[in-house]
Amino acid sequence: MDIVIRAAQPAEYEELGGITARAYLEDGLLEANTDDTYERTLRDVAGRAGSGEVLVAVLDGRLLGGVTFAPPGSPLADIAGPGEAEFRMLAVAAAGRGKGAGEALVRACADRARALPGVSRLVLSTQPGSPAAHRIYERLGFVRTPERDWSPVPSVPLLTYALELYAPEQ
Repeated sequence: MDIVIRAAQPAEYEELGGITARAYLEDGLLEANTDDTYERTLRDVAGRAGSGEVLVAVLDGRLLGGVTFAPPGSPLADIAGPGEAEFRMLAVAAAGRGKGAGEALVRACADRARALPGVSRLVLSTQPGSPAAHRIYERLGFVRTPERDWSPVPSVPLLTYALELYAPEQ
């Protein structure tokens, strides 16, 4: 069977929040036993669904992971400017890795961004300790945008990437 990408259902929010928080913790992207503000944000799928689009990857009826797509103007966007959409909080459960779920979720975000009038770029922020995610982004045509790198807090540097959704006119 193929991975299905679709909107998260409210009954899946708690499970997806757990998958997202565990993925960040297990990958060392979130420190356990510290200020849990961001962990609460990762677990708050219902809150994200109210301001963006939460997508899930499902295989054989099992939730593998999810991502939050922030269209232009969404309060969830951290770095998106005019003409840009953004995605955040991409996470795949350990048991679902290597099956193409992460790539399928990123592709779905790019498709959604392309479908929006006036959107020419899809952007994201990622931690330096996410090499598997970086490989997905680069394979799909995202390029590093170091001039946009930033830190939400001093101890969390974020790298940025952008995908041009349309080839420039010749």
